[in-house]
Amino acid sequence: MKQLGLRLSRPLYEGLPWLYAACGVLALAASYLQSSPWLSFLFGAPGLILLLAGIVVWLRRRDYRRMRAQYDRPDALAEAARDGEPR
Repeated sequence: MKQLGLRLSRPLYEGLPWLYAACGVLALAASYLQSSPWLSFLFGAPGLILLLAGIVVWLRRRDYRRMRAQYDRPDALAEAARDGEPR
């Protein structure tokens, strides 16, 4: 099956969870420094979501890599997905 869309370079792809988490922490810090409750919420809610998104993406990638390493052939999952057939 042909892949469509853009592909990110590996360093950028690997850095995305850290970027999400860093932006989330910065937004939470900005929320803490606001005197208006509405501005604080407008910074805090997306900040919390970004922080959680960074953690979730990082954990999902780590679990996928651990699962893939447990197989005899680490590329078996990629081959099955490429062929579209269950093995």
